[in-house]
Amino acid sequence: MKNLSYTEIVTTPNYSYIFNFEKNFLHTKNRIWMQNNLTSSYYYCIIYIIIIFNGKYYMAKRPRFNLRGPLILWSSLLSLFSIIGVFRTLPEMIHILTHHGFYHSVCIPSFIEQDVVCGFWSWMFALSKLLEFGDTIFIVLRKQELIFLHWYHHITVLLYSWFSYSEHTASARWFMVLNYFVHSIMYGYYALKAMRYKIPKFISISITILQIIQMIIASIINIAVYQYLKNQKECNVSHKNIIFSLFIYITYFILFCKFFYESYIKSHKFKEKITNERENYNKFKTN
Repeated sequence: MKNLSYTEIVTTPNYSYIFNFEKNFLHTKNRIWMQNNLTSSYYYCIIYIIIIFNGKYYMAKRPRFNLRGPLILWSSLLSLFSIIGVFRTLPEMIHILTHHGFYHSVCIPSFIEQDVVCGFWSWMFALSKLLEFGDTIFIVLRKQELIFLHWYHHITVLLYSWFSYSEHTASARWFMVLNYFVHSIMYGYYALKAMRYKIPKFISISITILQIIQMIIASIINIAVYQYLKNQKECNVSHKNIIFSLFIYITYFILFCKFFYESYIKSHKFKEKITNERENYNKFKTN
């Protein structure tokens, strides 16, 4: 199959229904807005850091807020948003892979520029990364542990998403669909936990594994794009974007692996140790 030129019109999936707000999506207008407001993302991140760490200091000597109801609503809405995002963006990626191939899927930004449905939800995806800062507010007010992975992930995702949208980065097609998919499950899990459903531990383990797999796939995509550029193939991904993306996805991979070890392996070993010590103590008492 020949590589499609960036200027060629490609076929898009046949959506059963297209909403008016999707039909009226104008990628050029939104791209200009993002380019003009790109520096604002830095200010948002600075404000975010100031609020969460001052909030943590403020809450140190105060009782925690319960916020179970708001948390259920928050997580449920984000899960629903991500599920819709999957259903509106995944068909486009499958269609492109089936009809135009892998090269097109990582190098040609037709998902934004030639598909109004996927284009609109790409725009929503970028904006939602600012909204997701709200996750940390719940952690601070409920006095839960605020780990480095959490706030580092939120900041870098916002910066990268806005930067990529301003460039109409083609490989972002993959990153967006993968993120929508993982978040649809993750926020659903958070909502059920807030509802106090007893969820098997393998579910949380599976979600972390999915996140790690997401980082591996994203890193492979970046390497593939670099190879296309090296071979002087047309590819709408800047070298700066590849460096930024590869850096954050490798650090995510390391941090999520560390989280996985500390949460599911190290803690399990510690619990086993405590259990064995209790059993030995009980045996000692009965002898």
